[in-house]
Amino acid sequence: MEQLKHECGVAMIRLRKPLHYYKEKYGTYSYALNLLYLMMEKQHNRGQEAAGVGVVKIDSAPGNEYIFRERALGANAITEIFATIGNQLEHADISELSDDEIEQIAPFIGNIYMGHLRYSTTGRSGISFVHPFLRRNNWRSRNLLLCGNFNLTNVDLLFEKIVKQGQHPRIFSDTFLLLEQLGYALDHECHKVYRSLRNDTPMEKIESEIERLIDPSNVLKSTAPDWDGGFVICGATGSGDMFALRDAHGIRPAFYYTDDEIIVVASERPVIQTVLNVRYSDVKTLPPGNALIVGQSGAFEIKEILPPAEYKHCSFERIYFSRGSDRDIYPERKQLGKNLVPKLIKAIDNDFENTVFSFIPNTAEVAFIGLVEGLTSELEAKKCAKIIEVQNNGELTTDRISAIMSERLRIEKVAIKDIKLRTFIAEGSARNGLAAHVYDVTYGCVQNNKDTLVVIDDSIVRGTTLQQSIIKMLDRLHPRRIIIMSSSPQVRYPDYYGIDMSRMNEFIAFRAAIALLQQQGKEHIIKEVYDKCKAELQKPINEQVNCVRTIYEQFDTDQISAKIAEMLTPADVNAKVELIYPEIETTRATLKSAPGDWYFSGEYPTPGGNRLVNRAYINYYEGNQNLR
Repeated sequence: MEQLKHECGVAMIRLRKPLHYYKEKYGTYSYALNLLYLMMEKQHNRGQEAAGVGVVKIDSAPGNEYIFRERALGANAITEIFATIGNQLEHADISELSDDEIEQIAPFIGNIYMGHLRYSTTGRSGISFVHPFLRRNNWRSRNLLLCGNFNLTNVDLLFEKIVKQGQHPRIFSDTFLLLEQLGYALDHECHKVYRSLRNDTPMEKIESEIERLIDPSNVLKSTAPDWDGGFVICGATGSGDMFALRDAHGIRPAFYYTDDEIIVVASERPVIQTVLNVRYSDVKTLPPGNALIVGQSGAFEIKEILPPAEYKHCSFERIYFSRGSDRDIYPERKQLGKNLVPKLIKAIDNDFENTVFSFIPNTAEVAFIGLVEGLTSELEAKKCAKIIEVQNNGELTTDRISAIMSERLRIEKVAIKDIKLRTFIAEGSARNGLAAHVYDVTYGCVQNNKDTLVVIDDSIVRGTTLQQSIIKMLDRLHPRRIIIMSSSPQVRYPDYYGIDMSRMNEFIAFRAAIALLQQQGKEHIIKEVYDKCKAELQKPINEQVNCVRTIYEQFDTDQISAKIAEMLTPADVNAKVELIYPEIETTRATLKSAPGDWYFSGEYPTPGGNRLVNRAYINYYEGNQNLR
C-alpha cells in the first residue's frame, strides 16, 4: 500500500566480438543498445526517480570521443534517454558510414554498456546525483564510469580517510566518495605499472602496455575493505576494463550471464533470462565478496575481493522489490501468504461464510494466491470433518453433503486504484481527504455490518497510507470488521543498506511500542535505552551492539499489532479494525535464501548498522527527526 524506495537497478553489457559482427548477425549496430534498453525497462520497478546510460568504445583513435553518457530525471527517464541517443545516432547518419567509421566515431555504439535506475534513499536529488558517475582524465586507462546499487553506513569515516590522503572531495555523498577512492586507486595502479615499464618500453607504447597490464582487482582490493554497507558496484575504464563487485554479505543482488558473444550483469535474474531468452541455469549468481572482472580483451574471471562473511541477502528483495516472475521468489511469496493462515483462521473463528478475502496492492497478489491456497486447504479439512460428524450422527444425506460442499471462499476484488486521480494540488488535511479516494471500491460484495473483510498487503511500514486512505476506503463497504494482514513481519528498525527507511519515528511498530511503554508506565525504559545508545557510541565501532532491541522485548507481536490497529484507525471509521503480522521465525523459515532481516530483527550484518541505529534512536529521543 505504501511505496518503499530502494537503491537501485544496474545493467551492464560487454560485447566480446568486433562491432561489425553484431551488425552482420543481428542486422544492427544498436544490438547492445536495444538489449540495454530492455534490461533497464524490465528493472524499472527498481528505480523511477532517474536513470543513466554510459558507453565505452575500446578501439577509438586519438581525437575521437570514446566515452558517452546520458542521464535524465523522472519516471520517464529511460524513454527520454534512449530517444536522445536515437536522435544523436540519426544526426550522425550512421547508415552512410563505413564499419570502421562507425566503430571509431558513432556515438553510443561501443563495447561496454552501463545502465542505472535510481531511487534516492538519502534525500539527494538532481542530475548531479544520477549514475553513472564519470571521472575524466587524458589517459584512457584513468577514465572511470561508475554506477551501483548500494548504500554505505560509514560515509563520514570514508570522507575523513580521503581528506587525510590529501584529496579534496567536492560533495559529501557515498557515490562521490567511491568515485574519488576508486579513481585514486586506479591512478595508483596505473603508476605502479608505469614504473615497471618506464625503463624498457618506448614512450609511444607505454600507455597501451599500461592498458593491457592494469589489474582492476588490485584497485578493488585496495578500496572495498573500507566500505561498510550493502552494495553492487559496477565500473568501466576508458581503456576497456569492466567490473561488478558484490558486498561480502551478499546484501544486494547481482546476476551474470556469459557466452562467446556477450557478458551481461543485472540486479535480477529474470531480466537476463527474458531479454536474452536463456535458461535459469545459464544465469549465475555473483558470489558475495567477489567481482566479475572483464579485461580489455574480453576475457573474464570471477575473483574474490573481500573475505567471506556471514550471508545476509536482503529479505525485502524476496518480499517486495525483485520481480515476482523469478522461479525462486514466486513460491516464496506464495508461502508468505500461506504463513498467515493459522492467525487468520483464529481471528475469523473459522467463519468462512461471513468473510470476504482480497488484496491491496497488486504487489501483494502472489502472497494472496498463497493465502487462498492455504485457506482452501483449511476449508476442505473443515468440510471433511463436518461430513464425518454428520455421518456419525446418522444424518448423511445427499442434501446435507451438497450443503456442506457448496461452501466456498468468498474472494473479491474489493479495490481498484484510480490511476487518474492525483493529490499533488492539495495540501495538509485536504490532501489526506483526497487520498481516501485514490482507490475505488467494489460495492455490493460485502454484506453490510455482517461480513468480515480481510485484505493482505506485502508490507506495512509507516502506516500512513492505511490511515489516510485504505481503511476509510474499505469502511465504505460497511463491513463489521476489517482485518488487514502483512505478509512480512513488523518493520521495527531502520535500514542502512539501500531501502528508504532510516528514521525511528517513521515506523508505526516503533511508535506503537513507545505508546505501549508509556501506557504501561514504563517510560523509564525509553530513557534507559537512550542512555545506553549514547554510551554505546563511545565504544569502538566493532564493539557496538543494537540497544534499541530493548524497546520491543517488552511485548509480543500481537500486542504491538493491536496497538498499531488502534493508532491507525480514523475516528470516523465504523468497522472494527485489526492487524495481523507474521512472526519473524515463520518468515525466516520461508526465506532461507535471504536471511538478512535486520529491519525486522535488529540483527545488523555490519558494524555500521549498529552504530547508525543507536544514533537514530538518540536523534528520535532528542527530537532531531530530520537527522538520519
